[in-house]
Amino acid sequence: MTQALTLYLAAPRGFCAGVDRAIKIVEMAIEKWGAPVYVRHEIVHNKYVVDDLRAKGAVFVEELEECPDDRPVIFSAHGVPKSVPAEASRRKMVFVDATCPLVSKVHIEAQRHAEAGLQMIMIGHEGHPETVGTMGQLPDGEVLLVETEADVETVEVRDPTRLAFVTQTTLSVDDTKGIVAALNKRFPAIVGPHKEDICYATTNRQEAVKAIAPDCDALLVVGAPNSSNSKRLVEVARKNGCDYAQLVQRATDIDWRALGNIGSVGITAGASAPEVLIEEVIDAFRARFDLRVELVETAEENVEFKVPRVLRQ
Repeated sequence: MTQALTLYLAAPRGFCAGVDRAIKIVEMAIEKWGAPVYVRHEIVHNKYVVDDLRAKGAVFVEELEECPDDRPVIFSAHGVPKSVPAEASRRKMVFVDATCPLVSKVHIEAQRHAEAGLQMIMIGHEGHPETVGTMGQLPDGEVLLVETEADVETVEVRDPTRLAFVTQTTLSVDDTKGIVAALNKRFPAIVGPHKEDICYATTNRQEAVKAIAPDCDALLVVGAPNSSNSKRLVEVARKNGCDYAQLVQRATDIDWRALGNIGSVGITAGASAPEVLIEEVIDAFRARFDLRVELVETAEENVEFKVPRVLRQ
């Protein structure tokens, strides 16, 4: 007798518009200029996607100096410091910026505040490419990084009355609220973004997890270990009533022994995980359980971002 299992499938999940656009940019660049096309940093944080693009002719490098002058280079969806396109221009390289438009919006915000004479505080994770890219929009020392509420207490600013803050787009919505409250308390004059910097896709995926987590004996997030938004989904699940929440890159990573006696499981995916990997996980459950799948949709997404004009010509 096969064990019965209810699988709650979160929606929205998986690819967001920025990831979709970034992958398209690499594919269209290979079509337009032929292989190889160089990509600075993983285009999006997902091994399956990166391997697939590598097979099509993309060469992934960490720094611009690893690229030849005579081949196109693409900057990843996470954004890059200003120095990178400046150096590419100096070397007369063909380059395409695949930075997510919602990350670019944060860059523009930081620039605008700096022009108004405000010192910036960024809420983000140290070393994450998006944080590095945003902080690199302004000269050294102009953007101060805080990761926690405790950091807010110790951050040293030039002038507490001339401050603004921005955030990484893939943070936990709830954790960030606490950090923002701490900033407002310590620096009452600090200027925040007009509209939340945390992107719609991150917010929507976290809300969907909150909706299913209390009903799940276990919850799996399909995503990469270096994907910030995927790791946040695991934390959100744990905080919202599902003790066993794990990140898996694909079905082969599932620890079936730990899932022996469950009656319900939740499945979602980070913004850079393709649907094919989610299907693979569902199939793996179907092979082992008498499965009933229930879709839990908390928002509808119809955002689409255009690829840069150079690829549309």
